[in-house]
Amino acid sequence: MDIARYTIAKRTSVWVLIALILFGGYLSYLKLGRFEDPEFVIRQAVINTPYSGATAQEVSDEVTDIIEGAVQSLQEVKEIKSVSKQGMSEVTVEIKLEFAGSQAALQQVWDKLRRKVGDAQRMLPPGAGSSIVNDDFSDVYALFFAVTGDGFSDKQLQDYVDDLRRELVLVPGVAKTATLGERQETIFIEMSGERMAKFGVSAEKVYQVLQKQNMVTVAGSIETDSMRIPVIPSSNVNSFNDLINLQINLGDNNAVLRLGDIATVTRGYQEPQSMMVRYNGQRAVGFGISNVAGGNVVDMGDAVKARIAELENQRPLGIELNVISMQSDSVRASVTNFIDNLIAAVVIVFIVLLLFMGVRSGIIIGFVLLLTVAGTLCIMLIEDIAMQRISLGALIIALGMLVDNAIVVTDGILVRLQTTPNDSRDDIVSDVVNATKWPLLGGTVVGICAFSAIGLSPSDMGEYAGSLFWVILYSMLLSWVFAVTITPMLCYDFLKVKPVDTQAPVGRVSRWYRQLLTWVIKHRVISLSLLLMVLFTSIYGAKYIPPGFMPESQRAQFVVDVYLPQGSDIKRTEQTIASIEQDIKQKAGITNITSFVGGGGLRFMLTYSPEARNPSYGQLLIDIDDYQNIAPLLGELQSELDEKYTDASIKVWKFMLGRGGGKKIEAGFKGPDSAVLRQLAEQAKTIMLNDPQLIAVQDDWRQQVPVLRPRYSEEKAQQFGLTTQEINQAIAQTLSGRNVGVYREGNDLIPIVARSPETERSHQRAIENTEVYSHAVGGFISVSQLVESTDVVWEDAILRRIDRMPTILVQADPAPGVLTADAFNQVRQKIEAIELPSGYELIWYGEYKASKDANEGLVISAPYGFAAMILSVIFMFNALRQPLVIWLTAPLAIIGVTVGLIIFQTPFEFMAILGFLSLIGMMVKNAIVLVDQADAEIREGKLPYNAIIDASLSRARPVLLGALTTILGVAPLLIDPFFKSMAVTIMFGLLFATILTLIVIPLFYAMFFRIKAIEE
Repeated sequence: MDIARYTIAKRTSVWVLIALILFGGYLSYLKLGRFEDPEFVIRQAVINTPYSGATAQEVSDEVTDIIEGAVQSLQEVKEIKSVSKQGMSEVTVEIKLEFAGSQAALQQVWDKLRRKVGDAQRMLPPGAGSSIVNDDFSDVYALFFAVTGDGFSDKQLQDYVDDLRRELVLVPGVAKTATLGERQETIFIEMSGERMAKFGVSAEKVYQVLQKQNMVTVAGSIETDSMRIPVIPSSNVNSFNDLINLQINLGDNNAVLRLGDIATVTRGYQEPQSMMVRYNGQRAVGFGISNVAGGNVVDMGDAVKARIAELENQRPLGIELNVISMQSDSVRASVTNFIDNLIAAVVIVFIVLLLFMGVRSGIIIGFVLLLTVAGTLCIMLIEDIAMQRISLGALIIALGMLVDNAIVVTDGILVRLQTTPNDSRDDIVSDVVNATKWPLLGGTVVGICAFSAIGLSPSDMGEYAGSLFWVILYSMLLSWVFAVTITPMLCYDFLKVKPVDTQAPVGRVSRWYRQLLTWVIKHRVISLSLLLMVLFTSIYGAKYIPPGFMPESQRAQFVVDVYLPQGSDIKRTEQTIASIEQDIKQKAGITNITSFVGGGGLRFMLTYSPEARNPSYGQLLIDIDDYQNIAPLLGELQSELDEKYTDASIKVWKFMLGRGGGKKIEAGFKGPDSAVLRQLAEQAKTIMLNDPQLIAVQDDWRQQVPVLRPRYSEEKAQQFGLTTQEINQAIAQTLSGRNVGVYREGNDLIPIVARSPETERSHQRAIENTEVYSHAVGGFISVSQLVESTDVVWEDAILRRIDRMPTILVQADPAPGVLTADAFNQVRQKIEAIELPSGYELIWYGEYKASKDANEGLVISAPYGFAAMILSVIFMFNALRQPLVIWLTAPLAIIGVTVGLIIFQTPFEFMAILGFLSLIGMMVKNAIVLVDQADAEIREGKLPYNAIIDASLSRARPVLLGALTTILGVAPLLIDPFFKSMAVTIMFGLLFATILTLIVIPLFYAMFFRIKAIEE
């Protein structure tokens, strides 16, 4: 089928199709989801199992090991990490990518996981609670607020947040809401041991009354003629005063006491608070709103803000709704910035085309480019690829390549119209398209395959950046389709040229290029030697390129992590955080400070991983007026805080782009004995602490903590008829209180906690003074009569395992201004020199492992792409020598890449690796055009030497123009930190490689086909 003649004959239908594509592209632009980063599936679940009163070691041995064993039997499991703490087991399960490519597939895996965990419950020890599987990790709370109110109680703030949640969850686009830092209202019943003993009332008696009197029960039902009516008695406790007046039957002569007679009943808040949020020094309640999957976060944010404005009159005067993070605004700014870059790239490409191809040719190619972008947007909508950092970056990267096919076709038609004016337009257009469509398709396939490494990579980075490949695939295929269909039709209708004299002398540039090629082919040994010298020099110079993995974000926020010694009370952590807030707010440019005490915040962006709950931990999220002011502030703050807070491990850091997070340098020691692991960790920490390039040195088991361990006399306990559980419950009530019931007040369920008065529970001898009721003697017995001794022992508060093997991570971060790779290389050999006992091993985690996993993903997928590229070229030429000539130019990419990265002092990051792989595809694509033209010239009967020269001269303009449009089209990405290394790689690599290719391809062609130079 002659596709060019067909489209010319069906102009009306083609123009209708063009209009539909342009209109569809516009609608797609309006409807496409908008995000800051690509959505990716978080394939992790956490299994929490309480085991109250158990040490970390007991939790590890008796609970964690059982849960891990049950989970490990699933073939879908990729990795198991566990944290055993005092009284709690946390097992984190990560699922393999191939079993959970989508949320639907992942949910099926979670169902299997829940069944396995459920089956393991019968094997848990007595006293262990039920395991809870939490797989809700993918929610991103795109809108994150801090609710404050000077003079308002915590309950009033919480009530306002609850009212707001009920309203905003109904807004279109909102998936769910969550709160953070709310204080749990609690009713305290403080029972003095002295008063209890005076009236002869046991604590258990009070507990039974509290639990029974406020339970919701049904007292049967009454059957009438036509209905059955349930009987539901009202509760005896309908108000706080009813609770105080609750009657306690003493059992002697029907004597009755009020609860208020034997205890002090008060309303307060849970102590200690497990998590706190502060905003600019005020206590706050965090409030997050997540977006529906695949929805437009910008539209959702606008709708939420509009609804909040409608509810403004319901906000109590003095309560403020402060913004911690408004992703809808940042996404709008990010997408707008990318679209500006996209428009700039389109304009640049269009201007280049006008300058070098002429007005009519430039307009034709520019129109086809616009049509290709519109068609790509339509496919993105169909394939559910949102507008985000990666997909928009892919469009910009592809822009220069999208015009290559149209340039070749337009240039071929233009030259034929100029040189053979007597031929009919139909024949010219048809001949050019038929001669170029298959080589152009081969070159397009090669260009696409060059990006396939990231699209097919089975790694987290492959999932994160995979849309880069798919957008380029769709856009480049469309560019080829439009180049062989719409471009010839437009050239037929609109291209007007004047005939040229084919015998006219060539221009100065062409003459100079011909002379250069003649010299190179004649002096091929010298030329090849010079080429190899330049190549090896660039390879040697590559060692001066700084390494890297992912760049820093331009977000106008930075973070301070604070780790106090393990076991620190959360009140002390709050005091430290408050002091640091005062230090930071004095700095110029600081606008707001949000602090999280006892854990990290809500996941307010996909690449942020909140820290697990830990009362010894605090985090400050600091807003600054300009992100460019962050870099000079980091080092200054790090030094000041390290000097002032000597007992804390502090890290001041910026957000990073891409997947990752956490500590940059992590040395993991694995082995069976926790004591040996701690010794190895101490050696590694000593090495890191002695390196001035490292900060925040610690291990993830943290410090051991002191534990009071009373030893009871079994003989005396049996004498008084007491069990260890009864003694422990009495001590727990004295020290921290005991949950004994729930008080219902409207929709609220308020826990009731029984505890000793402040004077008793804070006394130094609180344990010994505790009294426990003995039914055997009918009275109270002091715990001091039962305790033989009270020892202070140091125990692990945290024990971690990876894949069921105890593992301790020694962690550190590079000081501000220091590259992670440089800091890592400084300590790597020293730590690897630590002598490991038999059965122990050292594994590097952190950024090293993240980079290694990402690169290994490319190593797995890249061979398939390169194999497809090589086979495409072989099948295209049905020969081996031409592909060999083409592929020998690929190493030339190194020359320009080395020069560019050194000039810009840009690290060779993960995206630069992708840029380098794609650069090879671009070079091969250009080389195909030259070699195919040389073969065509020889088939027409020209002498091989003349054919090489003429082919190079005729294809120099489209090759150079294609390279120039790609280079200048990518230029706007130089200001984007995520794509900068890729942009530098493509721009400089393609610039040097294209110039060299125009010289080296003729040289290699002459060498492999043994073509001798002839005198002009």
